Order: sequence, then structure tokens, then C-alpha cells
Amino acid sequence: MRKISDLLSHIFLKFTGYTYSNLGRLFLRLFVGVMFLQFGIRHLVNYNLLCNDFPTVLGLTSSTCLIIMIVIELVCSLFIMAGFLTRLSAIPPILSMIAAEWYILHDLLPSTTAIYGIDSTQPGYLPIMFIGIYLFIIIAGPGKISVDYFITLFLIGRHGSPRHEEKILHEA
Repeated sequence: MRKISDLLSHIFLKFTGYTYSNLGRLFLRLFVGVMFLQFGIRHLVNYNLLCNDFPTVLGLTSSTCLIIMIVIELVCSLFIMAGFLTRLSAIPPILSMIAAEWYILHDLLPSTTAIYGIDSTQPGYLPIMFIGIYLFIIIAGPGKISVDYFITLFLIGRHGSPRHEEKILHEA
């Protein structure tokens, strides 16, 4: 009976007592990176079909907007997956998803047949989901399983650092 109790205690502590925040951040970075990367690959493969009909922003041409979007989707996704310049690399996808959400809402609002509500199955929630994930990445940072963390360790080791920077680094 004692062994069962110890086993249950051990299992309980493994699932509730330990945090795997760095592994969780790595998973989220890889997940959102792969999900966003596949949009970039689709846009790149279908460039000739999309270049004339892609939505425009800020007075740019369709092909220019498509090229900018492909670069954001490919480069930023790879940087986020590697954990390189992570917080900076999350900003362009947020801006592109804000533009995508605006475009979706702009097209849906004049229509009387499309209803954009909480229970809607319209694609408008995909940009909002990406915005939320990228905001989390900006707030939480890349974690210790990232290129950013190893560069920080290198810079601290090379230049030395005040004690408060080392404390912040170990809390991450």
C-alpha cells in the first residue's frame, strides 16, 4: 500500500509540481513557426497566381505586398523557431496579422450575408490567434532553449555583467 501511495505522490508531483516553461516556450516557438512557415511556402509556390490579386496595404502594389508577406512568413518563422532575435522577430508577423484581420473585417462588414460573431466559422479568428501567440512570445521571451539565450551567455561571459543582469538571466 505504501508503494502505491508513493507512486501516486510521485505522479502527482510530476504533473503538478514541476514546470517545464523553457520546454513549453520551445514547443510554442516551433509550433507557431511551422504553422506560419507553411503560409509563406504556399505563397511562394503560388506567387504567379497571387501576385496580381493579393491584398494591398499602405498604397503598395499587390506583388510588393506579397513579397513582403513571404519574407515575413519565412524569415521571421525561421528566426522564431531558432530562438534568434525572438522578440524582435515576432513584431512583423503581428503587424501582418493585424493587416490581415483588418482586410478580413473590411471585406466582411459591407456584406449583409456574412455574420462575424463569436460563433462564426469565418477565417477571421486565425489572425487573432497568431497575434495572441506572438504577443505571448514577446512577453515570455524565447526561454533557455534558444539561440538568444546562448548569445546572452556568451556576451555575459565575454564582457562580464553586473549582478542584476545575471540574476535576470537565471530567472528566465
